[in-house]
Amino acid sequence: MPAARELLLDAAYTALGIRPWHGVRMVDVAAAAGVSRQTLYNEFGSKDGLARALVRREAESFLAGVERSLADAVEREDADAGDCCAAAAVWTLRTARANPLVRAALTGCRGERLPAQAAPAVPAPRTPPPPMTARSAPTPAALVERITGSAAGAAGEATARTGRPPDPDALRRACEAAVRMTLSYVVAPAGSDTEAAEEVAGVVRTLLGGGRE
Repeated sequence: MPAARELLLDAAYTALGIRPWHGVRMVDVAAAAGVSRQTLYNEFGSKDGLARALVRREAESFLAGVERSLADAVEREDADAGDCCAAAAVWTLRTARANPLVRAALTGCRGERLPAQAAPAVPAPRTPPPPMTARSAPTPAALVERITGSAAGAAGEATARTGRPPDPDALRRACEAAVRMTLSYVVAPAGSDTEAAEEVAGVVRTLLGGGRE
């Protein structure tokens, strides 16, 4: 049986699909989870604490999916850096469309229905993104950094098999461009996720100096 914390987060997520966050009551979340309101406050401290925990959980679940999609891409013997970034793009687009908390965390645009923690303040220009911690809500910059690092690692593994791996700095820049391009498709969708992913892959291959052989 799930722990009380997960039951409460599930109840909060379900409630958010029915009413805006300002209309979600702690007593109702506790009742839906089958625990006392005191248990809810013991776990999260406040409604803001519950919101931060919920956003973090959804963001970490999303990032775990990015890792799985990259791992699946690397398993293909003919995969290149473009394929890796395309796989991450498809997962990102599908998840952002299905999960408004993930979309808000990625874009910084939450709307009135979501908690403020879903889209925390963006760091000042040239300021390194703060790391995701157990108590913070993820910023778009922090998510870009995490996805870029994962994509670069997978792409490096895939291209190493060719015997001609690209320069690591160039590879990371190409992956970051792919991530930022993917986020533009989150905001302004293409005809399909597959079409968007193909465009992302093409840009990565161009930036790395060639197409698929």
